[in-house]
Amino acid sequence: MIEANRRGKREQIIDAAKQVLARDGLAACTARSVAEASPLTKSAVHYYFDDIHELVDLAMRDHVTAMVTVLRQAADAESDPGQKLWAVVDAYLRTFAEQPNAAFLWFEYWIDTGRRKSADAVGATLDDMHTLLSDITAQLPVEDPTATARMLMSWLLGTVVQQQVQPHKPTAIRQELNSILRSATA
Repeated sequence: MIEANRRGKREQIIDAAKQVLARDGLAACTARSVAEASPLTKSAVHYYFDDIHELVDLAMRDHVTAMVTVLRQAADAESDPGQKLWAVVDAYLRTFAEQPNAAFLWFEYWIDTGRRKSADAVGATLDDMHTLLSDITAQLPVEDPTATARMLMSWLLGTVVQQQVQPHKPTAIRQELNSILRSATA
């Protein structure tokens, strides 16, 4: 019972951190702001988490897990492998277009984990996305599905940045995707 109660309180704090991160960004995610967004106190945040970085890592992991779930659902709605990939790319870019703060948060988080030499947390989230892309590219006529998935991940990350600065229409993005796939075709 105590363990379930502890897990429940940790989840409440993680959910509050996710809200703060999504709304206000990484710099605003403090023990105080998380406590204000939850039914718990600042001392509870400190009690249940070693430091704010642990909390941020878990909250970001939850954000990415939820996003990958949505992307998998988009892929699963299609039967053709090429359409699956486009559905994932479209849903991925739409997420960042509809929630511009999410793109800034993601890159802020990367910078933060790099500076504190804790890139394992980001690596785990990238692995989830890479696995999804690898699952789809394995169904395509490409020479090396794993390398193609890595290339697509890099392209997607760059495209997210470009879309924040100078958005392109979906048709132009689809042409870029098709070009990448043609270059990877066996």
